Amino acid sequence: MQFFQSTISYYLRQLHIPSMRWTDLVEILLIAFFVYHIILWVKNTRAYSLLKGVLVIIAFIVLAAVFNMTTILWIVQNVAQIAIIAIVIILQPELRSAMDELGQKNFFRSLFRTDWGRDGEGRFSDRTVAEVVRACAAMAAVKTGALIVMEQNTPLREFERTGIDIDAVVSSQLLINIFEKNTPLHDGAVIIRGNRVVSATCYLPLSNNRMDKDLGTRHRAGVGISEVTDSLTIIVSEETGQISLAYKGRLTRNVTSDQLRENLVKLQGKPAAGEKRSTLAMLLKGRDGNEK
Repeated sequence: MQFFQSTISYYLRQLHIPSMRWTDLVEILLIAFFVYHIILWVKNTRAYSLLKGVLVIIAFIVLAAVFNMTTILWIVQNVAQIAIIAIVIILQPELRSAMDELGQKNFFRSLFRTDWGRDGEGRFSDRTVAEVVRACAAMAAVKTGALIVMEQNTPLREFERTGIDIDAVVSSQLLINIFEKNTPLHDGAVIIRGNRVVSATCYLPLSNNRMDKDLGTRHRAGVGISEVTDSLTIIVSEETGQISLAYKGRLTRNVTSDQLRENLVKLQGKPAAGEKRSTLAMLLKGRDGNEK
């Protein structure tokens, strides 16, 4: 026993632990704080997908170094600086949004922001599903054009900033009033996050893909936002009154209220007992050959 105690004492004496001042502790906490929030920022933007691709490339480079693939290593050394500049250009919108948020008064509140709309019912509640379906059915019946974007995992804050802040609980009456013709808010898209309408009259990127000639800007914008984010977009046609859904760059037309409800329940992320389990993959196959 004494032998073990002496051995432990010997090794402890060999350890050279530098003295730590209180400023060192503060510095460590600050670095940890900023690294943590940088990671959160990366996760909450499209940079997260890019980061996963960069990690795959890094793994490939490590393998090339292990097996001494000189040609690949030479290429990597010569394109590294160009790649860094390219990444900065690709992430320019996200970096600009981060700098804008840094200069806003509510920056510290945004650091501790949580998803208040998620309360155990999934991304949004059953009431929100019912209100959205009711509003779309009512607007389709009278041919009121509408464009509603349901946020999923990819944040839509850069598009939210192009509109007018609403921050109101989702209700069918609110959505119908927003898209009523000749009202100040009817032009543009509505963004829904959780159980709240966060913004209206938002500008969305237009898709460059070929689409039917009878589809206008509203459908092209709905497909465009689905190409760059994982959101589900609901489009109500002003000409035909048809409801369409855009997801991952694909458009499914002439969707019924029941189909809309089923896909919103799937997007909700909560099992729906007693209902047919419809998936977004089935949605993308189109209905009656109308896939776009």
